Amino acid sequence: MTDQSVLAKGLIEKIGLNGSCLKLTKQNGDQVIFEGEILDHKIGIEYILGVLSSKKHGCVKNLNEISAVGHRAVHGGEKFNKSVLVDENVIAQIEECIDLAPLHNPPNLKGIEAIKEILPNMKQVVVFDTAFHQTMPKYAYMYGIPHSLYQKYGIRRYGFHGTSHRYVSNRACTILGLDYHSTKIITCHLGNGASIAAVKNGASVDTSMGFTPIEGLLMGTRVGDLDVGAVTYLMEKERLGVEAASTLFNKHSGMLGLTGISSDFRDIRQAAKEGNDLAQMALQAFDYRVKKYIGSYTAAMNGCDVLVFTGGVGENSDETRKGICEGLDWLGFELDIEKNTGLSGDEAIISTEKSKVKILVIPTNEELMIAEDTMKLL
Repeated sequence: MTDQSVLAKGLIEKIGLNGSCLKLTKQNGDQVIFEGEILDHKIGIEYILGVLSSKKHGCVKNLNEISAVGHRAVHGGEKFNKSVLVDENVIAQIEECIDLAPLHNPPNLKGIEAIKEILPNMKQVVVFDTAFHQTMPKYAYMYGIPHSLYQKYGIRRYGFHGTSHRYVSNRACTILGLDYHSTKIITCHLGNGASIAAVKNGASVDTSMGFTPIEGLLMGTRVGDLDVGAVTYLMEKERLGVEAASTLFNKHSGMLGLTGISSDFRDIRQAAKEGNDLAQMALQAFDYRVKKYIGSYTAAMNGCDVLVFTGGVGENSDETRKGICEGLDWLGFELDIEKNTGLSGDEAIISTEKSKVKILVIPTNEELMIAEDTMKLL
C-alpha cells in the first residue's frame, strides 16, 4: 500500500454454474483464465488464495503475507456509518439488514464466512455502500409515510454507491487542489446502475437512490423514479404479485424497458444512430433525469463547485456527458467540447477555463477505498 500499486486483480464468474472460472490480471498486465468447478463462495475464495500464493501466477510468497481481508457489503442500514472490523456482533448486524438487501447481503456474508473458515485468525474489514450517505439530514432521507412505519421497518432513503461517491469526490479535490471539507461537489456515478450524490464539505447531504437501488435515475434495467400509484395500478391490471412486480421494475424496466433493445448503453447508442426513435428518446430521457438532479442538488447545496462523472457510462461516453451538460451553462457548468470529445476511461478536467464549476471525469476505484479503510482499521 506504500504506492497504491495493484499486485493482482481479478474475479470469479458463474459460481455454481457450468463454465465457472477465475480471471486473473497480473501486475505486468498478463491475463490468465483458470477454469474449474467452483460450486460456492468458499471454494471460490480457496481458489483465489491458491492462485495468489502460487509460484507461477501468485503475487505473495505465502498466505502469511496477507494481514487482512477487506469486503464490500451493500447494505448497513442505520447501524453502520463507517467501515468496521468484523466480529460476531458485526456479522449479526449485517444479517439483520438482509431484508433491506436480500440479493446482496447474503453473498457478502458468504465471503466473510469463507475467510473465517479458511483463515480463522485473519482480520477482516467490511466497507458498506450505504455508510457514506449516513450523514444525510433527516429531512433529506425521510419519506412521507407514517412515522411509525419508519420506526417499525426502517423505511427511509439510504442511498448506494457510497464507496464510489466518496472516492471520486475526494479525488476531485486532490486533483484541483481544493479543501474537501469546504467544497460543494455533485458526483454522477453513471452505469448500468446509476446514482447521483450531493457532497457538501466532505459529507453526503443527498443522493438519488433511496430505500432500495431502484429509485432515482433511469438505469439499465431499473425503473428509477416512478409514481407509487403506477405501481399499484400495474399490479392490479396485470395481476402481478409482489415478486413479479419486483422483477418487472428491477430487471425489465429502465433503458431496456424503454427501448426493447438492450440495457447496454452502447447498443442503445448504436440503434439511435441508425434512426431508432425509442433509442433516441431513451437517451434523451436519461440525460434529462441526470440534468434535473444536478439542478436540484445545486439548489440544495446553495451552489456547486465541482461536477464529477464516473461509472461505466460516465467515464466512457462523451455523448452522455455532453447531453447532460447542455443547458446548464446558466448555472455555471460550461463543458469544453474539445476536451470532452473522445475522452474515455481517463482522469481529466473537461470544463472550460471560465466555467464557474469545474467538470471532471474520474474513473472510480472502490477497491482502493476498501484497501485503504482496511489498512486504517488495522
